[in-house]
Amino acid sequence: MNEGAARVLAALRRTDAGPCSGAELSRTLGVSRAQVWKHVEALRSLGYAIEGEPGGGYRLRGAPDRLYAEEIQAGLETAWLAREIHHLETTDSTNRVAADLARAGAPHGATVVAESQTAGRGRLGRSFFSPPHLNLYTSAVLRPALSTAEAPSTILAAAVAVAESVAAAVDDAGAVEIKWPNDVLLGSLKCSGILMEMSAEATRVAWLVLGIGVNLNVARDAFPEEFRGSATSLAAHRGRSLDRIAFARSLYGTLESVLDLHAEKGLDALRPRFDAFFRMTGRRVGVRESDGTDREGVVEGIDADGALLLRGPAGVGRVLAGDVTVRSGRTGA
Repeated sequence: MNEGAARVLAALRRTDAGPCSGAELSRTLGVSRAQVWKHVEALRSLGYAIEGEPGGGYRLRGAPDRLYAEEIQAGLETAWLAREIHHLETTDSTNRVAADLARAGAPHGATVVAESQTAGRGRLGRSFFSPPHLNLYTSAVLRPALSTAEAPSTILAAAVAVAESVAAAVDDAGAVEIKWPNDVLLGSLKCSGILMEMSAEATRVAWLVLGIGVNLNVARDAFPEEFRGSATSLAAHRGRSLDRIAFARSLYGTLESVLDLHAEKGLDALRPRFDAFFRMTGRRVGVRESDGTDREGVVEGIDADGALLLRGPAGVGRVLAGDVTVRSGRTGA
């Protein structure tokens, strides 16, 4: 959306008493009436419902279901997150775009939002199903004052924000679960994946890219066969569609507060909120670590830096990264 169209949109939003005349918009914005008309037509081409008659003025009747920056920011209450939004109709991966922005000097909190992805990525090179105009695919550039050793727990902090946002949206906190290290489950099925990438300078973080995908309005039978038995969406769980813009605002607000707390006081400050959704303790799991090593044991919890604590034949060990498969329910151990 160009700057002129954005200014006309903001002016129409401020008009509560009735139509806003072209002459009034021209005066307020300091442009010609012909330019006002062009901007209105540009907004209509983006899907905005704008009524207008000669001499009768313009009235905004509706906004499209698109994650435009102007829509998200109109009700956003964050201080730094998503104050700069790059909206894309489609891209290969929002994480790739955000990493390019980070390398080019994008500020802390700069955010990418895409309506669809052609190569959405999860951990370990897996694909993330990314159909258009149904879900939320977003990545944020972060420049926290963290050491590289402190950075990995950022993904668990993000999981707290996603889990709380999902629970609020479906009004069913008991159905929401954090699956270590980067998934959020709804009714035991995956509804969100989180992917973090990092660039470091010596032992300090230069920047992080935090990517989050949330299945919002995709129908359960619309998932590809390979995902149908393991994935769900918020709409499928609660039986009706969600307002994607409202969800994005809620997520960004919660995520900002969580990341601020994590940066200031570490993961321990978020433990009660994390534990409210972490139900893996006591379960027997299999773990394939990033180096290909397979381990099995009973989950004892997570430690201060976010590593998974796993009790095996040789005692309790730490798993820093890996793919987890739940083998059974709680053992009582």
